[in-house]
Amino acid sequence: MNKKKILLFSDGGAEPNPGKGGFGVILKYGDYVKEFSNGYELTTNNRMELMAIIVGLGKLKVESKVDVFSDSKYVVNAINLGWVEKWRANNWFRNKKEKAINIDLWKRLLILLATHEVTFNWIKGHNGHAENERCDLLATAAINGADLLKDEGYLNSIENPLQSGKIENEGDTCRKCNALVVKIINRKRKVKAKQKYFYEYYLVCPNCETLYMVEKAKVKIDKDENSLFK
Repeated sequence: MNKKKILLFSDGGAEPNPGKGGFGVILKYGDYVKEFSNGYELTTNNRMELMAIIVGLGKLKVESKVDVFSDSKYVVNAINLGWVEKWRANNWFRNKKEKAINIDLWKRLLILLATHEVTFNWIKGHNGHAENERCDLLATAAINGADLLKDEGYLNSIENPLQSGKIENEGDTCRKCNALVVKIINRKRKVKAKQKYFYEYYLVCPNCETLYMVEKAKVKIDKDENSLFK
């Protein structure tokens, strides 16, 4: 059987990270072009990069030969360097102590990869690549759109720092390695044009370097008065 040859271009992001997120994906088959996008209330950059590819592959109705183009080294390297297969073989542990993250999405992606013949290609983001730039626009529009979805996989995961019962104060126990977390002041505070808030500080595990973002560390951005307040 001659498989259809599909080009899949994708991009995803969150503002801030974690924060409101979105993805954009373009499917091309000859002269036929289809675009998809969605926005989420709370998620991460990496989850949106993965979700874009999952949604794109999920739209294919027949077994296909697909070239994926993504600017996410996290996704492309995990596939091309065999990381995700090692995680799965190791009961979804990255090493003896650390659990892999985004397991729910990796499982979904692996099912799709078993269905289609897929090649992953890394491209540099924000470098004038027409489809990548278009996917970025789709993702940004989704982030700033209405009716944002809930990323249930993230909301129910250990990586969600805003989930009830998660890390809240300096001296709390890291959920990954049980060390005591410390407070790190955010001195960079780079604010994007449409960003509504940033984190005044983070809680960090000095042992495994897990980063936790807590609700009370949020600082709202008042752009009308060009000032910052909580």
